[in-house]
Amino acid sequence: MSGIGAVSAIGAARPGAAHLETDVLGIPGAEILPWFVLAAGILGLILGSFLNVVILRVPRGESLFPGSRCPKCGRLIRAWQNVPVISWIVLGGRCARCRERISLRYPLIELATGAIFAGVAWWLVSAFGWPGDETLPAIAWWLTVIAYFWFAAAGIALTVIDVEHHRLPDSIVGPAFIVVGVALAAAALLSADGPEWPRLIWAAVGAAGLFLLYLIIVMVTPNGMGGGDLKLAPVTGIVMGFIGWGALAVGAFAGFALGAVFGICLIIMGRAKRRSPIPFGPFMLLGAWIGIIWGERIMQAYLVLFGIA
Repeated sequence: MSGIGAVSAIGAARPGAAHLETDVLGIPGAEILPWFVLAAGILGLILGSFLNVVILRVPRGESLFPGSRCPKCGRLIRAWQNVPVISWIVLGGRCARCRERISLRYPLIELATGAIFAGVAWWLVSAFGWPGDETLPAIAWWLTVIAYFWFAAAGIALTVIDVEHHRLPDSIVGPAFIVVGVALAAAALLSADGPEWPRLIWAAVGAAGLFLLYLIIVMVTPNGMGGGDLKLAPVTGIVMGFIGWGALAVGAFAGFALGAVFGICLIIMGRAKRRSPIPFGPFMLLGAWIGIIWGERIMQAYLVLFGIA
């Protein structure tokens, strides 16, 4: 079972989770949920520091190693000077050696990554429950967690890079496609009740369908869509399709709708012309998350509204 109205073997409401206490949130094991969310937030803060390096160096074609260094004097930043957010505050937003001002963007990205990871953790538990009950093997749960955390981290880096450089680097998109695709395929195959073929099928349909859709757009309007958007499309298709066809449909539509609204607003404000390029990757990613989190509910409400369901 998968999609609208279905409760899958790795869904949220499962009789097998009855041995875990449930609070007013209706989430099995909710008494430990805050700790999981906190741990995810801390992980996000740490990864946010690494993403700052990715965002700065990948567009320049530079190696990610060694670690963080001052953009001006080139001095490697020591471990105690690289504690997310806190070090920036302690050092007054300046390099400890040359006193060059360090952009506020760095702690903001760290904070944003921490907040996003915390939110994704909350959603993961709400959607898939906890590992180790009668229907969800721990390995399948953790593979799902890895996939969506990876997608979130890659999405943050891609969003900032696309806004600044109008690029979606293959070195980020490619690994995301592999990790997310393999992890979610394995999670579906390792379900306790047997392979979840609907999830696999819709993930494959999402990847292939969005790739073909964007390919047609690129061929028809060469200046309307970039090659990076074309390569990112299958990644978003996988993460949405894994949830269900409602998530896929709503998320794909939301990406185009958000991009169109943003472009129209820029034209009205005189900050862009009709054929001016805009970074579309951020809207694809935001639309994907809308589909992932709310897509099934939105589609169900739509079907009920028109008497289809």
